[in-house]
Amino acid sequence: MPPKKPFKIFAGTETRYLAEKICSCMGHQLGNINVTRFTDGEFSTAYNETIRGSHLFLVQSTFPPSDNLLELLLMIDAAKRASAYKINAVIPYFGFARQDRKDQPRVSIGAKLIADMLSTAGIDRLITMDLHADQIQGFFNIPVDHLYASSIFFPFIKRLNLSDLVVASPDVGGTKRANTYSKLLGTPMVICHKYRSKANEVDDMRIIGDVEGKNVIILDDMVDTAGTLTKATEMMLETGAKSVRAFATHPVLSGPAYERIENSLLTELYVTDSIPLKQNSSKIKVLSMAPLIAETINNVYKCQSVSTQFLI
Repeated sequence: MPPKKPFKIFAGTETRYLAEKICSCMGHQLGNINVTRFTDGEFSTAYNETIRGSHLFLVQSTFPPSDNLLELLLMIDAAKRASAYKINAVIPYFGFARQDRKDQPRVSIGAKLIADMLSTAGIDRLITMDLHADQIQGFFNIPVDHLYASSIFFPFIKRLNLSDLVVASPDVGGTKRANTYSKLLGTPMVICHKYRSKANEVDDMRIIGDVEGKNVIILDDMVDTAGTLTKATEMMLETGAKSVRAFATHPVLSGPAYERIENSLLTELYVTDSIPLKQNSSKIKVLSMAPLIAETINNVYKCQSVSTQFLI
């Protein structure tokens, strides 16, 4: 029987912090890669060790700026040209996922374009977490391991041991996620129905369900400008909720997000480390996804099932 191919983990510049945690969980050394930047902003990537015949796992979230995506594409291309055996893209936060369909005339479907770019570059598998839209998995013709932050959040919520708990979805699109948590926790569910005239601005919102006398937990895949989150918190407390906490997988946190959260009536916001925080906040707590991704990488390498980790 031929010897098993070795596996190696490399990280893009902006996601090295997470890759180091993953390697620590696995007792594995992070691979050595160099990114050379030119004065005009162009950059190139080079592996500083042999990867011929290796099973590679390239860790890089593709949050803005788009340099992070381009760096990952260059890492993939360099690995393919260096005769890597398998190239697995580990993208904790899959950027451009909100562009998953044509929601108005003459717009691009950005998520499909990114999927095509990654496939053309040469990945053999994608490992990601909490895609903004589940159907993005179908944009790929390769295996996609779609992980869920419920594996991280659900045990933590149980440990909070909150009484009179109710689970809330910040919009109609998140009802499936909230409904699953509701069933697992044995609690009621409410929905925030919102109307937007343009992106990142909520014009109107209504709470569907009863939150009076309840400790509310809002669940979402990401928090961007925090406008929806802080508005929902305010409305729920005005309607009689005792407290409001939020769990969001990806802390995009752009524009006035940090200021809004810090000045809001939100008790706490829990996020993962798929994206590094730009600044500290007394209300934002980070739960690491490193152990979950480390276990997934190990299972993929050993050709074992990863579905046992799924709660949703």
